[in-house]
Formats: sequence, structure tokens, C-alpha cells
Amino acid sequence: MAARIDHLVTSGTFSLDGGTWDVDNNVWIIGDDAECIVIDAPHDAAAIVDEINGRQVKAILLTHGHDDHIRAVGDLFDAVRAPIYLHSADRMLWDQVYSDPSPDHEINDGDTFDVGGVTLKAIHTPGHSPGSVCFYLEDAGTVFSGDTLFRGGPGATGRSFSDFPTIIGSIRDRLLTLPADTVVRTGHGDSTSIGEETPHLEEWIARGQ
Repeated sequence: MAARIDHLVTSGTFSLDGGTWDVDNNVWIIGDDAECIVIDAPHDAAAIVDEINGRQVKAILLTHGHDDHIRAVGDLFDAVRAPIYLHSADRMLWDQVYSDPSPDHEINDGDTFDVGGVTLKAIHTPGHSPGSVCFYLEDAGTVFSGDTLFRGGPGATGRSFSDFPTIIGSIRDRLLTLPADTVVRTGHGDSTSIGEETPHLEEWIARGQ
């Protein structure tokens, strides 16, 4: 594979429904020495720009619209002038953070994004939010899951615009159908694999949100 995957952790807060929590977020940067794509823009645009290290940014892909994943995207756009992509079903979450500008493009299920000789494919996985999207990089055997799937189970569904049966359906039908050795690179915390998580689906359903 010509491209590589760079990983950055940024720290800040997540706010929704009147509460605020401290969080660490993963930023994933896929590309080669000349160009890259950034997945999510949390907390610290300057740190993301440093990790980009002068490369052309072809796109900023947002896994969903929660403020901890998009808070730095305005400053990141100002620095790198790359188009911002967000699923339209999360526009109400975007609007809680930004009155202007709008995302440059909508993400639709099945959209593809080429960078550094590899292709990312968008997989719409609603549940954590209506417009949650994962990005599958088949060439590297990995999926960037945002807050849909973590080590140990689904993303949270106890807040506005989320739904537990929906996220279970997304994980079961869209993610656990990927090859078992697919590495799951999450929006927070450690990576896992499809094979590690698949046996626990019924446990998650029994546990509930």
C-alpha cells in the first residue's frame, strides 16, 4: 500500500443536552508524502496541521456532527483550504456549533475518496447520530468507525438524536459483515478488530444502551 495511516490524539470537551465531558479524540490521517485525507477535526487544529506536515489535504471527512469531532474544523479549513464533508442527517448538530459556513459537501453511503493510491469508502452507520459514517479502507484492511463501534461495544445512544436499535442494526449489517481481520480504528480509545467484537453482539443487545 502506497499510503500510510497517521494517528493523533487531541484533548478537549464534548457538550450535548446541557452536559459537558472531558474527552480524548483520535484523528486519523491517510495519505502519502504528497497528499492526505483527514478524518475528524477535534479540539486542536494546530496539532492536526503539524501532523499534516505540509501535505495537500484533499478532504476533511467528518464521521459525525458531535462538537468534539468538528470543533476545530473551521480553523483547520482556514489553514489547509480542504473541502469539508458531513452526512446531511447530522446538519442539526453542525448548526449547534457553526452558524456559518456550511460543510462543502454531503457524504452519501457508498461515496469513495481517493488519496495516495488508495480508496476510502463511506458506510452510513446511523445510531450514535443519524448521520454517523464509517470509512472503509479495504487496501489496508481497516475501517475508521468514528463513534459507531469501539473496543467493547457500540457508541453511546443515551443522548439526543441517538437510537440503540439503530446503532445495533448498523453494526450488525454494515460493520460485522467486513472481514474478521479488519482493524477498527475508533473515534476514541484503542483500536480493535471486527473478529474481536463480532462474538459479543448478543451481549450488547442484552445489555442495552
